[in-house]
Amino acid sequence: MFTSSEENYLKAIYHLGITSNKGVSTNAIAKRLRTKASSVTDMVKKLADKNVLVYRKYQGVSLTKEGNKTAANIIRKHRLWEVFLVEKLNFNWDEVHDVAEQLEHIKSPKLINELDALLGFPKYDPHGDPIPDNEGNLDQIEKSLLATLTINEFGICVGVHDSSSTFLQFLDKQKIALGQEITVIEKEDFDGSMTIKINNKKISISNKIANNLYIQKVQNGQ
Repeated sequence: MFTSSEENYLKAIYHLGITSNKGVSTNAIAKRLRTKASSVTDMVKKLADKNVLVYRKYQGVSLTKEGNKTAANIIRKHRLWEVFLVEKLNFNWDEVHDVAEQLEHIKSPKLINELDALLGFPKYDPHGDPIPDNEGNLDQIEKSLLATLTINEFGICVGVHDSSSTFLQFLDKQKIALGQEITVIEKEDFDGSMTIKINNKKISISNKIANNLYIQKVQNGQ
């Protein structure tokens, strides 16, 4: 059994490990959790004693098989609760993260399995992120940042890199949503800004926005 704080550490290490082939540094964990490096070191030692991670000085932290499964299960709960809040309680996608942060620490496996079934075993959360199964496995789809597309390339919006409420609210204002087809009409060499077509409407977006939208490319003829 893990405390909420321990679960938050496991989740942070899991996310940081996805983008790193090496061990995760304690400084990176401290930055993500907005805490002191000394506090991270103490927690890492505690979790190592529970056999959910391995810490090697100068090589960083890595999750064990059990640690990886535990972290993935926390993420599974979080993302299922996000789906529930949007689909059943009419929350907007920019409102669910903080509530799900609290709900993810509920310990009942039966509750989560019944929640999964109630929702029809969803594969993705409202932000397009994959939901792990019971064993911690993830269905990944091939996706690219919108910023990498060239003129006349197009695809389906399948996720966001920035899931902050301010960014999601901006997308709502621009009527940009998951599942929509986006075509690159123009692209500026100077700053990477774009003109895109969505719902037969042209919109100008900055490079920052284009670097926070994930697209599943569609080949011509498909």
